[in-house]
Amino acid sequence: MQASQQTASLVKRLAGPSTGKAGLAHDQSEINKIIAEVSKGSKFYEREKQKDKELTAKIESILALRESLVAGADLPKIEAKVDQLLLKLKEERDLSQTIVHFDLDSFFASVEVLNNPSLAGKAFAVGHSVISTASYEARKYGVRSGMATFIAKKLCPQLLMVDHGALSYSEMSGKVMAICERYDPQMCPAGCDEGYLNITAYCLEHDMTPDDAVQHLRSAVFEETKLTVSAGIAPNLMLAKICSDKNKPNGQYHLPFSEEAVMDFMRNLPIRKIPGIGRVTERTLESIGIKTCGDIYTHRATLSLMDKQFGLVYLLQKHLGIASNHVQPPERDERKSIGAERTFAPLSDKEKIIEKLYEVCAELEADMEQTQWAGRTITLKYKLDTFEVSTRAKTLDRFITRKDDLFAIGHELLLAELPLTIRLIGIRVTKLKDLREPKSPVGIKRFFEAVGPESPSKKRKVEDPDDDDLAISISDKPLSTSSKAETHPCPVCGKRTLTENDAFNRHLDDCLSRDAIREAHAEAQPGKPPSKPGNLLEQWTNLVPKKKKIR
Repeated sequence: MQASQQTASLVKRLAGPSTGKAGLAHDQSEINKIIAEVSKGSKFYEREKQKDKELTAKIESILALRESLVAGADLPKIEAKVDQLLLKLKEERDLSQTIVHFDLDSFFASVEVLNNPSLAGKAFAVGHSVISTASYEARKYGVRSGMATFIAKKLCPQLLMVDHGALSYSEMSGKVMAICERYDPQMCPAGCDEGYLNITAYCLEHDMTPDDAVQHLRSAVFEETKLTVSAGIAPNLMLAKICSDKNKPNGQYHLPFSEEAVMDFMRNLPIRKIPGIGRVTERTLESIGIKTCGDIYTHRATLSLMDKQFGLVYLLQKHLGIASNHVQPPERDERKSIGAERTFAPLSDKEKIIEKLYEVCAELEADMEQTQWAGRTITLKYKLDTFEVSTRAKTLDRFITRKDDLFAIGHELLLAELPLTIRLIGIRVTKLKDLREPKSPVGIKRFFEAVGPESPSKKRKVEDPDDDDLAISISDKPLSTSSKAETHPCPVCGKRTLTENDAFNRHLDDCLSRDAIREAHAEAQPGKPPSKPGNLLEQWTNLVPKKKKIR
């Protein structure tokens, strides 16, 4: 790759991931040059330069592979085969549902203006050493989320910096979500400031057009919170998400519900606009000539030959504008973790780092208390001043929620790593326990529950586990799935897990321990000694299909 191309890719990388934010200049080339110049000599610059070099090497190997695969291949024949696949994929298109993606405009900044009206009309940003969001006045200068403060102030010398008002954000977010639930009780939040609605039923019930319903929703949000909302109306989640960015801020865009309109919309859409396609994938696809969704069809033969590298079906679905139109709130038992983190100017002072750790633990305690989760595995995350990220974890034999317990474990993990110079610290809790669950015995506890005419054993309903991100993001999987893997309730935790031997054993290794058994028995029958693990194993082995072997 030529030196000029390498320089261009690095400049683009240094510009950050949020170059597509609404309110930014359409041509950001001059802004990006300033960012690159200001960054020179910093550890951030060196880190990004190294990452860009590694990606360049990866792309060169991909291009070499492409040349070897294309050489001698019957491309017309491959294209004809892909065209047949496209016909089958088109059968998945469903234009029957009206999906809305709503997005609060510059949410954190807008809330800060409500808290401090003197900020209205001024260029300001929310954050500390790294910007969380910027007002639209600041975005005109190129200031955006994820940008280092020193770079933002170079672009906009008059920039005002505002601290986070986390409690206000949570309160305002809750108000907006409650308003949206009036239009779809099954709405799905996708963050504190955005989410998805299916307003098909609402429009029929109230004899309203989708445009009128969304305008009504946006007006209600403004009247009750003084916040503005942008929205996209489309046949599926992916298209609605893209459309909500079309008329920002404080606007809405309705994509016509026809195959022709959708195909026209996708044809010239930059590939980066597809939710889930980031800077790395964008640059990799551009290296083989794919800059827009229309280019996917042009290079369909190459993509077919390189299916393992790019995922042919996934990209063809994006080319067609096909995605899930299923909207529902995420189930609580889908949650895998809860955490908090802080970014700040690089610190090497031990006491100051520990102080930041305590602040994070206090924030996480509040979140865990509000959402009613406890957890057993504590993970410390830190980012060095060189932008390298590391994690350290410890699993306990009890569930914790309090900041003192979180801090004790985080402090222990942190001390083992010091001295360090860090710019981010975070705590995440996994192996969660839902404190809102009914107290009736589930999982392993049901083996200790007295069963009789006056105390019938209760069976817990456990749903099949879904993909972790399916409920809150765009599905990248085909819309129809022909089969599901065989699952069986785990006798320890009550959740369904694969009955395939290795997967089931790994799950049991994680769940089944002497401490867990003792804890379960103690909760079920206080004062009685716990059963021996061996006796318990005899009770639950009969639940497993005979054809499966258990270690």
